[in-house]
Amino acid sequence: MNGANSKPFGLFERMLAGRYLRAKRQHGGVALISVISVLAITLGVFVLIVTMSVMNGFQKEIRARILGVASHVQIGSIVGHLEHWQQTSEEAIKHPAVEAAAPYVAGQGMLSHNQAVQGVMVRGILPTTEDKVADFSKTMVAGTLEDLEPGKFGIIIGADLARTLGTFVDDKIVLISPQGQMTPAGILPRLKQFTVVGIFEVGHFEYDSGLVLIHLFDAQKLYRMENDSVTGVRLKLNDLFQAPKVVEELPSMLTIDSYITDWTKQHANYFRAIQIEKRMLSLILALIIAVAAFNIVSTLVMAVTDKQSDIAILRTLGASPHSIMKIFIIQGTFIGVFGTLLGVTGGLLLAYNVGEVVASIEWLFNVQFLSREVYYISKIPTDPQIVDVMTVAITSFTLSLLATLYPSYRASKVNPAEALRYE
Repeated sequence: MNGANSKPFGLFERMLAGRYLRAKRQHGGVALISVISVLAITLGVFVLIVTMSVMNGFQKEIRARILGVASHVQIGSIVGHLEHWQQTSEEAIKHPAVEAAAPYVAGQGMLSHNQAVQGVMVRGILPTTEDKVADFSKTMVAGTLEDLEPGKFGIIIGADLARTLGTFVDDKIVLISPQGQMTPAGILPRLKQFTVVGIFEVGHFEYDSGLVLIHLFDAQKLYRMENDSVTGVRLKLNDLFQAPKVVEELPSMLTIDSYITDWTKQHANYFRAIQIEKRMLSLILALIIAVAAFNIVSTLVMAVTDKQSDIAILRTLGASPHSIMKIFIIQGTFIGVFGTLLGVTGGLLLAYNVGEVVASIEWLFNVQFLSREVYYISKIPTDPQIVDVMTVAITSFTLSLLATLYPSYRASKVNPAEALRYE
């Protein structure tokens, strides 16, 4: 038997470990607990992978909705308005990560219609260039961006804003600008009538209820911007995650004193909150795996107690304490590895098909998990990432391996004389 120790885990240890896993004494308590331990690890890994995939899916979906209308990078001027924006756009596009550029005019105002008033953010755009940096054309439920023509004072509003004001396409609506005019009676705000030419629905309340689009030329006239000035230039990148790097590199390529920001700063709190939520939820669910690992400890301790006489006989036949320790390490590791593999397989299968599964459950029980009236995302999105899956699998395997150390050490310290005294 000592020859079996020439390898880390010899045939002798593997055979006995397998025999103990299948052992059924009395009522099969040890074997039953082994099965429960496998199921506990499987469930923990399964739930953790599915949850992280769904969280990744929601994060990806929300990011796509926000950045579909927001900009990856914004170039503005320190003085508040940017002149010669064409030159700035040409210089910015020379960066290899920049895909497109478009000017914009940003302002604030209030919309009034049928005695209803709503504060809004006004964005002046060029329809021909805006479609290159944003996905507004894909979100239009009525009209098109091309309906914004210079000098005709057309306006495109969000769907939630249209419902709030009770407006439809071709309705007249009044935009109140905060840039007022001094009169003997006081400051009078500037009023301008616009015609609703389109309605968009991004699927994000902040934009659908508080953003309006007008033509760049009309915005310049409304906010009295001279010399073809704009608020800034919006950029679209090939890879949005390169935005911080682009922000650092762009100033050296521009001839103007500029203020450059990116989406990671504009929506930092929002995406940081989602990331923190994902980490905390993952930590909580990881405790399930930890509990399952403790089940392995109890399983092996019971196995050691149950097999004390067998261990004593093996010791008297020449088995070393290290060999005994290896037997129970193999037994516990098998439980952990088998449970992890089952959990990873089941988790990935459900993660890639959760939409169909949820739809089937909704149809079967006539329920709806995510109502569109409550949340814009009515389907459960998933985005399984290999890094998350590997992290869960390695964590589960590590905890399972650590859980075998104490029971295995205890088994190696069994005194043959004491164990066989009453046999």
